[in-house]
Amino acid sequence: MSKIELNLEPPLLNAAGALGFAPDVRQAASLKRLGAFVTNPISLQARKPAQGRRFLEFPGGFLLHSGYPNPGLKASVRRYSRRWAAASLPVLVHLLPLHPRQVAQMLAGLEGLEGVWGVEIGLPPETDAPAALAFAQAAIGERPAILRLPFENAPGLAAALATSPLAADLAAISLAPPRGPLPDPQDGALVSGRLYGPAIFPQALSVVRAITALDLPVIAAGGVYKEAQIQALRTAGALAVQLDAVLWRGF
Repeated sequence: MSKIELNLEPPLLNAAGALGFAPDVRQAASLKRLGAFVTNPISLQARKPAQGRRFLEFPGGFLLHSGYPNPGLKASVRRYSRRWAAASLPVLVHLLPLHPRQVAQMLAGLEGLEGVWGVEIGLPPETDAPAALAFAQAAIGERPAILRLPFENAPGLAAALATSPLAADLAAISLAPPRGPLPDPQDGALVSGRLYGPAIFPQALSVVRAITALDLPVIAAGGVYKEAQIQALRTAGALAVQLDAVLWRGF
């Protein structure tokens, strides 16, 4: 069990990518519901938007392929650090490292910034257990660190973390959106991307139950559109819940 306590009140956060790089006064209604704000994913170097079609609907949800465009860490700090410092709620900067060696460099780029309460480290989709442990080791520092696991491999990676002493120094683990392909209705070509929508919720609840059984603190996410779903995840042991696409229509 983590020695670092996350005091999230209320126990709700936005998922990375749901509300931008910094809190915005135009999001006031959503921000009042949250115990902390999570930034859009930020990589060490700038990333351009993905090529090709980026949005496909399916019954119960949609696929989004964006490539996580962002200006890079240094430019993000220049553009948003003042807004992080002035935010009315704690800010978690979501870092998107390519490999564990980048984590220390990225954490150093956040040193001394006001308003940055902690970090969420988004692991690459192909991360295996040894790599997850290496990311965890690199993420541990003075600020609380949340490790966001790839959804499909989350129970197995969580099991590896649960048997490691590193788990005691992580604030929590969280869940990335599940990923999958859909055929493009125009030409039939497969488009891969992140999956969102109400249809995701049963899988999310199952993953959360598997992880809490390991006595790990987990921030749940995936297909949450109703208050009853938040309560179900909390009853399953989640210490908090992240909201994603529901925030785009008002929650």
